[in-house]
Amino acid sequence: MPLSVIEVFQSGGNFMYLILFVFCLGIAIILERLFFLYYKYNINAPKLYEQVRRTVLQGDIKRAIALCDDSPLPAVLRAGLQQFQIKKEEVPPAMEEAILEVAPKLQRRTHYLAVVANIAVLLGLLGTILGLIVAFSAISTAEPGEKAIQLARGISLAMSTTAFGLVVAIPCLLFHAVLQSKANRLLDEIDEYSMKTAHLLQSQGRAEKEAQ
Repeated sequence: MPLSVIEVFQSGGNFMYLILFVFCLGIAIILERLFFLYYKYNINAPKLYEQVRRTVLQGDIKRAIALCDDSPLPAVLRAGLQQFQIKKEEVPPAMEEAILEVAPKLQRRTHYLAVVANIAVLLGLLGTILGLIVAFSAISTAEPGEKAIQLARGISLAMSTTAFGLVVAIPCLLFHAVLQSKANRLLDEIDEYSMKTAHLLQSQGRAEKEAQ
């Protein structure tokens, strides 16, 4: 009769609880990053830029600033727009400084998923080694009637911890790749549209000078 999930978990001993704790930590990181990268920070960059561009060309910088919220890309555009009101020549440095401030928000905690995956695998490996020690000790020292029980217990500990460690590590590594890719795409959008906005503001500044 196949073992239930609970029976398999119990057969792994105390190491299963350590791996479970690591798994919960990984799940918390994944959910937090999914919320920020795919919901809070995920905006329609071309649409935002078009709105800002149209408003800037109309000469309404304050309204363009109002279009930008606290998400990474809008925050960078807002920094450039605000600097345009103060000193037009300092727009690119202001936007570069803003990029340095928002970039860590996109990459925050994602790298811990790789650490979580490695820890889960290592805990599973450690449980495997201890399980094999129990199994070999049973062969050499246990009473004949106890050998089969101790041997089965040691092998069960070894296999269960290895399997659970891999079950935790694989999705953590998968989500690490997915979230890192998303963060990189958002950073690319910030670089692209901040440069376009900087060029737009510089062109607008020159046009205003010529009109004076």
